[in-house]
Amino acid sequence: MYPRWSTHWFKLEFTIPESWKSQHVRLQWESGSEALVWDPAGIPLQGINKDHRTDFILGDDYKARKGKITLYIEMACNTLFGAGDHLIGPPNRALTFTLSKCDLVTVDVEVHDLMIDIDLIAEIARELSEEDQRSWQALHTVNHMVNLCTLEGKDGQRKAKEVARKFFQERNGQSQFTIHVMGHAHIDTAWLWPYAETVRKCARTWSTALRLMETYPNYTFVCSQAQQFAWVKENYPPLFEKMKEKVKEGRFIPVGGTWVEMDGNIPSGEAFVRQFMYGHKFFMEEFGLKCDEFWLPDTFGYSAQLPQVMNGFRIKRFVTQKLSWSLVNKFPHSTFWWRGIDGSQSLSHFPPADTYGCKLKVTELLKTLQGHKDKGRTNHAILLYGWSDGGGGPTELMLERINRLSDTDGLPKIVNSAPENFFKQVEENDSQNLCTWVGELYLEFHQGTFTSQAKIKYWNRKLETDMQNAEKLYSLLGILQPKGFTYPTDVLDNCWKNLLLNQFHDVLPGSSINEVNVEACKIYEEINTHLGTLMERGMSSMSLSAWNRKRKAPSDDWKDNLVVFNPHSWTKSEVVTFPPQMGYLIKSGENIQIAKNGQILALVEAPSFGISSLRLCCNNSNGTAPTQQSKLQNGNIILENGFLRAEIDRCGRVRSLIHKESGLDAFKEDAVKGYHGNQLLIYDDIPLFWDAWDIMDYHKETRQPITNVLENVTTCENGPVRQSVKFKLKISEKSSLEQEISLDKGSKFLQFQTRVHWYENHKLLRVEFPFNVTSAEATYEIQFGHLKRPTHANTSWDWAKYEVVGHKWANMSQHNWGVALLNNCKYGHSTEHNVMRLSLLKSAKNPDENADMGVHDFTYAVFPHTGTFQDAGVIRAAYDLNNPAYVTTGSVSEPLSVFEVDNPAIILDTVKLPENKTNGGYSGTVIMRFYEAFGSHASGTLSTPFHIGKVTRCNLLEEEEAEIISQEHSFQFTLTPFQVRTFLVEVSNRA
Repeated sequence: MYPRWSTHWFKLEFTIPESWKSQHVRLQWESGSEALVWDPAGIPLQGINKDHRTDFILGDDYKARKGKITLYIEMACNTLFGAGDHLIGPPNRALTFTLSKCDLVTVDVEVHDLMIDIDLIAEIARELSEEDQRSWQALHTVNHMVNLCTLEGKDGQRKAKEVARKFFQERNGQSQFTIHVMGHAHIDTAWLWPYAETVRKCARTWSTALRLMETYPNYTFVCSQAQQFAWVKENYPPLFEKMKEKVKEGRFIPVGGTWVEMDGNIPSGEAFVRQFMYGHKFFMEEFGLKCDEFWLPDTFGYSAQLPQVMNGFRIKRFVTQKLSWSLVNKFPHSTFWWRGIDGSQSLSHFPPADTYGCKLKVTELLKTLQGHKDKGRTNHAILLYGWSDGGGGPTELMLERINRLSDTDGLPKIVNSAPENFFKQVEENDSQNLCTWVGELYLEFHQGTFTSQAKIKYWNRKLETDMQNAEKLYSLLGILQPKGFTYPTDVLDNCWKNLLLNQFHDVLPGSSINEVNVEACKIYEEINTHLGTLMERGMSSMSLSAWNRKRKAPSDDWKDNLVVFNPHSWTKSEVVTFPPQMGYLIKSGENIQIAKNGQILALVEAPSFGISSLRLCCNNSNGTAPTQQSKLQNGNIILENGFLRAEIDRCGRVRSLIHKESGLDAFKEDAVKGYHGNQLLIYDDIPLFWDAWDIMDYHKETRQPITNVLENVTTCENGPVRQSVKFKLKISEKSSLEQEISLDKGSKFLQFQTRVHWYENHKLLRVEFPFNVTSAEATYEIQFGHLKRPTHANTSWDWAKYEVVGHKWANMSQHNWGVALLNNCKYGHSTEHNVMRLSLLKSAKNPDENADMGVHDFTYAVFPHTGTFQDAGVIRAAYDLNNPAYVTTGSVSEPLSVFEVDNPAIILDTVKLPENKTNGGYSGTVIMRFYEAFGSHASGTLSTPFHIGKVTRCNLLEEEEAEIISQEHSFQFTLTPFQVRTFLVEVSNRA
């Protein structure tokens, strides 16, 4: 059967012989692939796969039937782990599957059970130490059982079964360690298979779990990811109804509370919030319950802001195991308090078996006991069992092992359990004994996921920003024109859910097959189209709004004007680009120039969180002179404005970047080591283990500066608003890099707009800056804040952080001086002493043989500053680089600043209409989410020209907590370091 990912249907008609009806009858199916058994009513019954489940039990209900029995089997052309020739390889396009067996068989249940007994007791004898008397007892017992079976036939088998029963019934003492076992089937939402195949994997796995519950009444099964539940509800309604029944019984247990098991490093803070928001809404609406634990067993590190986000949803428990994969240092705890950068805490547990897919082997039970790093502080641990990653879940054999080992001398006690039971035991008895880990949970492995699949990361950053812009614009529209206003709830919800889907921990990190990456980019493009339409429609509505008409009737030619929307809560001036046909709207002056491509560049002002017709900045209103350019005799070119002076050589390297206020050079060149500002570098990138996932430390030994010039540095733009140069480098025979280095009037950073034609094999592209800074640590933006990491390798913990994640900016500072590196879509950073590097592109070949091949556009910038990076405006500059003012056709009567925050330490990150309160229109309230960005105690005032009524502090669920004092046009609040605060604010457009 072929092609891969296809399914083929078989109709089975058979009759169970009368002579078999007192026996145990099974249908055996072997196709080397996954399959799903259906009944004629269209209800999925059980999954089948070649690795561990090829039987379908025909129980009493089937044996009681008269005449023919009909079943259907949907055979899939893939295995549990996709359709490749090896675990992480790309799919084999020629792969075929053959149906080799379809039989009815009878099973001797007594022999079957006895074989489980013999195997398990022999395993106990083998795995317990020689010093343990129970090991010798098990050896003697299994030897005796084999002898009985050999010498006495059927009677001997029955006697052997009794011997086994007595062995397993020898109990533990009351103080024995307790393992809370939970059935589990971690199903990757996409990885070595596309999204559509995951839908089918869920049906196979979950129908199997439900079928096993019919036979094993104590069996519990935990299951995460609301998106997968939603898929099953849509595609398999009868199965979903059965799941709901078991959820009510407390046996099919939704966990995690998020839309998918997302990446833990790269999503923005607001994306984290929406993961929990949409997950919570689904579980509440469908099951009437909320998840009390965050469940993320398999991602590549965990942000230090996750505890606060969890707490905002009333979640204070956390389960993972991935840090057991760290290559250098072993994490010191199994059960502990995890404290984030704001001080929020969660009770966290790493199952000591170091996997989420145990098979109930004796070795796994012993590892859970012996590997628990907090023994003595607590006497409990979780063990997750069941085939995972590609689904499958628990098997009959695993459940039989639990029945035998639940309380057997020599091994820990086993209880079928749920997360609630485990955490309650620890909270009530042990929580005061536990240690605390502060900061991020850094995985010393898979650092390449910060860089792999650059287009996916580009789209993610862009659309996270655009989603919030659309919400801000339509919230503003609701305030200005509440009558007849329609909030695009359905479009925004669908866009958010699809964006969150693509943040799954093998999609956003770039560790999936090509089909997944292609589909992810199509999803991004669809979101981008929807948001583009929303923004154009919203800006048009703004021009025609009742608020605008009250002030000035729009002219017939309003569409020939330009409007600027600034989504930030601070006034900004920046250079914008617009078509040449609109140039007649702007008077000539030193704040406007025509670019070489004919576009118009204008330095404009935009009011804070507001709109205005396009207005040029007043000449030299910011106290800076127009940009200047000159050429030195050695061929270097100087770019200069009122703040900076940059000298650029023929290779595009910045030989100096003078910060005029201080007179300091941002760079400290080292000709011997080849350290220069904007030095492009190529490395060999050949990981030992996981190609797309990893960047190994030894790659640093292959550093090669890129100096082969295809086009020398030449002038590109040369006017009062922007000065720029461009050049082109040869990376290899196949790959090249073009860059435009620009300095805008009034800008405090030097910008590098880059295009790379990338066709490499196991290479890594970076850019390097030797900052003129002495510091033992560098600071990196993360979700809703920042954290510091070492720039040295004093300890193994320091050295292992040779590649770390950062979002829009990273900074190195000493007293009263520092340099920041900004970017618009990159995440991987590496800092050694004073040299900061930004990872730009990888070129892995597994599991996607075409990973990152093609053309890439991105921008980074260097921002030298005096004082602290906070006071210098680095954070706002990074926001401006990533989210420039939105310019489109339209007209407004006068500039309007809707919201402004008076403290730069406080970021107004989100403005949206409340969940479940819009009814498609404006209810008179908006949600405002702020965070403290400096790491300080901060007091702020939110001001608006409109009327403010009641203001209520909420949690992230938007549940009201306390009313705060407000004024007619403002309200004040305070934040602690890195605190996230949400307010429900009544706003109306009456002044």
